[in-house]
Amino acid sequence: MSPHHRPHPHGPTGRPQDALRREPLPAPEITEAECRRCGTLIAGLDGRYACGVCGWVNDHSEGHRELPRAEDDPDRPRRRRAPAGRAPRARRGGPPPGE
Repeated sequence: MSPHHRPHPHGPTGRPQDALRREPLPAPEITEAECRRCGTLIAGLDGRYACGVCGWVNDHSEGHRELPRAEDDPDRPRRRRAPAGRAPRARRGGPPPGE
């Protein structure tokens, strides 16, 4: 490597996600419990449940392990930038253009 060439801090392609790559996440564990509202036997992932009979859902914090972050998802779509010379589109529900 020449003295003038240093590795890019964000990885070989210059994208931050290259530097943040981690080991693959472990597969979720299928768990079972009784619905706290109606008593139906329900299955969930890592202690997170939703009952299809009565609609009860336990809080995400009751799970057996921390939820992965969006940045850890290898299939997460990247944000697109507006082409040069074009203004980004306004979000729905925002003020009308020119105000």
